[in-house]
Amino acid sequence: MTSPFLKQLNNSDALVLYGETFASRLLLGTSRYPSPQVLEHAVQLSNPGMITASLRRQSSSTGEVHSGFWDLLKKMAVPVLPNTAGCHSPQEVVTTAQMAREVFETDWIKLELIGDDYTLQPDTLRLVSTAETLIKDGFKVLPYCTEDLILCQRLVDVGCQAIMPWAAPIGTGQGPLNPYAMKLLRDRLNVPLLVDAGLGLPSHACSVMEWGFDGVLLNTAVALADDPIVMAKAFSLAVKAGRSAYLSGVMQAQNSAQASTPLVGTPFWHQE
Repeated sequence: MTSPFLKQLNNSDALVLYGETFASRLLLGTSRYPSPQVLEHAVQLSNPGMITASLRRQSSSTGEVHSGFWDLLKKMAVPVLPNTAGCHSPQEVVTTAQMAREVFETDWIKLELIGDDYTLQPDTLRLVSTAETLIKDGFKVLPYCTEDLILCQRLVDVGCQAIMPWAAPIGTGQGPLNPYAMKLLRDRLNVPLLVDAGLGLPSHACSVMEWGFDGVLLNTAVALADDPIVMAKAFSLAVKAGRSAYLSGVMQAQNSAQASTPLVGTPFWHQE
């Protein structure tokens, strides 16, 4: 007999963003891999729900996306999530997003508005208004942001149907630096939350999924591993394990030891 949990997990627990369903709760970046072939194999083995691509980083001086990279994205047949990486002003973001919509033929955009080049922390003061501008222009916006509750709530207020808070600064691999704030986000916001940036180990991904986050986006942790292909698969399994644990209901931590084996009757050496 199949348990109600397994039935839910197999049939009705897909990731849904802006009304669209995705095959996986893992999103994978496409930069910094040793070769296009390694990237392709990592994607094939991990089967991500979306792959991200930066128009600014892949464009040539003529403003055209490198044909080889674009051909590879189409060959992998995974939904593409363009991002506005490297943008430092709202106007840069809007222009890049509009170009990406034309090139990649999608209304999806990962909003990155960088406020500090050292930490790559988003510009939290202008992020909300920029997200609102993109939403009014018809984009499905996934904003990269910090774990600040008020910022995330404002992004939801202007129409973002999903939020992408960082766990730690981009590329650091440190894992969740502020578990309290991240768990508070999950408790207070009723939209999908995908952890974007700062995860370095599959165990990090498993932990945030156990907390109830809806997905993770990875790049550096996979691309810079000694074996990116195997690491991509490891993260895929970790995301699934964390989600399964969250849905099955994690036991409450106890302050004292609890016997796991019941005592039935009296041991013979205690009998007179």
